[in-house]
Amino acid sequence: VSKFLWTKDALNLARKRSPQIRYKSWTKRELSKYTGSDNGPILIAVKGKVYDVSLGRGFYGAGCAYNVFAGRDASRLLATQSFDDGMTEAELDAPIDSLQDLTDEDLESLDAYVGLFTVKYQCVGDLIED
Repeated sequence: VSKFLWTKDALNLARKRSPQIRYKSWTKRELSKYTGSDNGPILIAVKGKVYDVSLGRGFYGAGCAYNVFAGRDASRLLATQSFDDGMTEAELDAPIDSLQDLTDEDLESLDAYVGLFTVKYQCVGDLIED
């Protein structure tokens, strides 16, 4: 029995180099194109920063457990440990979530994710309004 939570195939996929994405400002619509479909790059926004998580394809890629976070601002979902049915047009058209109503516990959880993403993945820009 493996002591890892991921499969050997997922680990091998995670070791592949991700495409280089230049640092820039991203809107939610632009970000939504980077879900890893067709083996393309996977981007996730957390607390205003956009990360290339392509190295974590075994977690965030199509058909994987955390794909619901791909191509979107996942801040609230990560903070509250929530999963939903995926991104909607309404979400794309809404302003960036201010996260003001999160509890201290939610914010602490979110900060832990920011730390994880900062260590593991390349920051490729900032999330901005349209």
